Formats: sequence, structure tokens, C-alpha cells
Amino acid sequence: MELGFIGTGVMGKAIVAHLMSAGHKVHVYNRTKSKADELVEGGAVWQDTPAMVTENSEIVFTMVGYPSDVEEIYFKKNGIFTVSVENKILVDLTTSTPTLAKKIQQTAIEKGADALDAPVSGGDLGAKNATLTIMVGGDSPTYEKVVPLFKIMGKAVSLHGDAGSGQHTKMANQIMIAGTMTGMTEMLVYAQKAGLDLPQVLKTLGGGAAENWSMMNYGPRILKEDYSPGFFVKHFIKDLKIALDEAAELSLELPGTKLAVELYEQLANDGYENDGTQALIKLWWSEGKVGFYKN
Repeated sequence: MELGFIGTGVMGKAIVAHLMSAGHKVHVYNRTKSKADELVEGGAVWQDTPAMVTENSEIVFTMVGYPSDVEEIYFKKNGIFTVSVENKILVDLTTSTPTLAKKIQQTAIEKGADALDAPVSGGDLGAKNATLTIMVGGDSPTYEKVVPLFKIMGKAVSLHGDAGSGQHTKMANQIMIAGTMTGMTEMLVYAQKAGLDLPQVLKTLGGGAAENWSMMNYGPRILKEDYSPGFFVKHFIKDLKIALDEAAELSLELPGTKLAVELYEQLANDGYENDGTQALIKLWWSEGKVGFYKN
């Protein structure tokens, strides 16, 4: 199948590699061309614009940073909707807004195409290991057509309702992760200050009710002082702000999520916006050095 993929960052690069390994031809575009060089060397076909990717593909996947980036690659100059999309399927894997997901689907339908919003969870490891969780919004017939491709990139995929439902589900996911990341960070800070053996604590807690994905995946990275981005701090702030905006539309107060945003914004203001989300511990440990507390 002729596929398109726009956005070959940390996660997109791994997903494209899986799609090619499954025998699909993939046309790629990324704002920074060099980030697609390895994929092109491996057989992907570079295209100079999102429009050109679209023209050469039956199904186009997009995975970029912010809702403004999604808006640009779909609606602006040389964007997806500047060329014919008739009989094509457009799948946005970006964590974006439900409102924009609905706008994309409506435009796609008007132009004879179909669209799905399908944000993912699992970070860089999930993308590399093809174990992503994929949360989809859109109509069932379109979803069923794309399921075989979703199963190449992830282990769990489900349809949650009409357009925008995938994004709402991802917001629920991010609200939960906000709690597990702050909890994991404070747990490590407390355990170290109490003189406990941190690897042993992680092992013990991982076998009980405290077990969670954030702790088991990011805890070991922190102990190795590895703050490389499986998921950027700046993107997590974006996601949590979307969640708070959507909560406000639903007349909900989410104080825990609000506090998480404040903590991550403090981290970003300290110069760590391009670190992974596990860098939250740098608010306590100087430069993320294990046990080196700030004055």
C-alpha cells in the first residue's frame, strides 16, 4: 500500500520503520529534512511538501508537535487539503484538540475523503517496540480499514466514538499520567532522602499496588540520570493545557492536573523544556543528579 507520513520525529521515525518493514511504501515529509534521512536511506520516499505526500498516498498519517502545526500541514500553503484528497483516508496521530479533529473530518468529508483522530500513548519505547496504545475517533467503516495498519504500530487500538473522541480519550490518559509522573517523582525524592536503596524500592513497588507505567519506565532512566526525551516536557505542557481547556468547557475543575502544569512550566522555565518528562525530578535534584538536592 502507498502510505504517507508527515512528521518523522522521535516517535514518527519508529512508526514509519515498522510500516516499511511490513512491506508498505511510505512517502515522508518532515519540517527538518535531516530527521528523515535515515528513513529515506532505508527506502522511504522523500516528498518536499505535505501536499506532495498526499498526492502520492492512499492513507496519510500525520504526527507533529502542536495543534498549530496540525492546522498548518492540513490547511495552509502546500498543505494536505490544497490538493485532491478524494477517496483517501487522513489519520492524525498528533495529540491535538477535539475541535480541530472535528474540523479536519468535516473538511475531509466535504472533499470526498475520510479522517480519523488517533492520538497514541507509549512514548518513544512504545513507538520503537510497536506497543503503542492508539485511541481513535471517527466512523467505524473508516476505522476498520485502518486497523491493520494500527496493529503494525501498536498493541492496543480502540474506537471511542465520533471525531474528537480519540483526542478526548488521550486527554483522559494525560490527566492520569500527570498524576503518576508527580507521584513517581515525589516517591523517589522521599525514598532517597529516607536513605532507601532506590533500585530496590522500584522493584518492590513495581510488584504491588503502586505499580504504574511511569514508574517502571521512567524511574530507571532517572537513576541512570538519563533525561533524553521519550516525550518532551514542552509537549506534555501542551497536552495538559488542552486537557484543562477541555475540562473548563465541561465545567470541571482538575486541581491535580493544574498543579502538574505549574510544576512542568517551572521546569520549562528553568531551561528543561526539551528534556523528557522524567526531568521533573530536576526541581528537587540539581541538574537531575541522583540525591543532589537544590539549596
